[in-house]
Amino acid sequence: MQNYRILFYVLIINIFSINIALAQDQGKDALFIKDIYNQILTDGDCYDWLSRLSTEYGGRLAGSANADRAVIFTKSILDTLGLDKVYLQECSVPHWERGAKEEVKAFFLNGQLRPLQATALGNSTGGKAKAEVIEVFSLEEVEKLGREKIEGKIVFYNRPMDPTQIRTFNAYGGAVDQRGRGPAMASRFGAVGTVVRSMTTKTDMIPHTGVTIFDEDKPIPAVAISTMDADWLSAQMKTGAVEISLETHSQLLPDRTSHNVIGEIKGSTNPEKIILVGGHLDSWDIGGGAHDDGSGCVHAMQVLRTMKKLNYQPKHTIRCVLFMNEENGLGGGLAYADASNENGEYHMAALESDAGGFTPRGFSVDAENDIFAERFKKMTDWLPLLEPYGLSLSKGGSGADINPLKSQRGMLIGFRPDSQRYFDYHHTKEDTIDAVNQRELELGAASITALIYLIDNYGL
Repeated sequence: MQNYRILFYVLIINIFSINIALAQDQGKDALFIKDIYNQILTDGDCYDWLSRLSTEYGGRLAGSANADRAVIFTKSILDTLGLDKVYLQECSVPHWERGAKEEVKAFFLNGQLRPLQATALGNSTGGKAKAEVIEVFSLEEVEKLGREKIEGKIVFYNRPMDPTQIRTFNAYGGAVDQRGRGPAMASRFGAVGTVVRSMTTKTDMIPHTGVTIFDEDKPIPAVAISTMDADWLSAQMKTGAVEISLETHSQLLPDRTSHNVIGEIKGSTNPEKIILVGGHLDSWDIGGGAHDDGSGCVHAMQVLRTMKKLNYQPKHTIRCVLFMNEENGLGGGLAYADASNENGEYHMAALESDAGGFTPRGFSVDAENDIFAERFKKMTDWLPLLEPYGLSLSKGGSGADINPLKSQRGMLIGFRPDSQRYFDYHHTKEDTIDAVNQRELELGAASITALIYLIDNYGL
């Protein structure tokens, strides 16, 4: 019995010692995370970088001159940060040009007309069409109507984003098929043009562009119109037939060579294990690309800058990647994953910021099913260090550019800021630096840096 008592006391002492050690580690971590926030909130560079990127190099659509200039600009910044390596990585990207301003008009049978606020959809080709409008609310409805009712018409997709979805990205996902695949479906059944309600919960006169995909279907003129015009058009169609005339001047030119921009700090003990943090450098041609996704790029750059300023030497290699061509092709993300796999690299974690520069709320995490639970549990152990900053962890998607890395069996992470205002600006001329709050942007950079630090310090 005496031996059992001794064993029991030894066990209690060991548990007590472990708890003291864990508390001490968490205390050190809390202090360092506080230093991260203090440094960025008092001496951060990300807002100044974003101001220049979105003002001087706005409209950075892959294949454009501004995209090329943005590559040079961001690399020049990374070159000043004292990193171990900064380089460009080639990728092939589509080259789409909008051309002259789109003209879209609605005509009543009595001859009255009204111009509509419209923008051509990315990767569509130019053309003219004038025909009666038929309103639909899904791709399935087009298929059900068939060629008999669709042929020779202009199809008007008018399913709104669901306002009851608290996370607006879920609402976007529930409506965006109209823009992405709707024009091709309409073409398949003989439509001569397509008009799509803009992807936003806001009612205004601002049209939202975005990519559409025709594949083997015959390209037809395809535009998005403002939500206010969509509501007006729908109401008018209930009183009688309406015709629309479309004229767009877009063209899809031969692919071009562009570049991902990459900078890294080499790990001190496990340099072969990579922690990636990134955003996409390209943006649509009609705005500054401040939220989508200049903010994600400067978030990633700020992570490395902050580690250098705090003299933090990571255990693993921390790599910042500014991907090219997320918006209309994913050329940069695919080229990066291909090169990484060919080089036998292993990304233990990859985090993408592509949801705007708004107030941070947390992170969503994804991985192969057989490894997810164990590694996610380890990450939730860090919540006491993250929750004081309003951050949570949840299972969910990560980012389009990093998703091709999933085969490497690391953790893929998406930065999740407050999403309520994101689709007010997404893919519009309004996505400028004026739409970004400096403190919210800096809090996002600090939150991402804190999580990258924890992943580096404790591994997965």
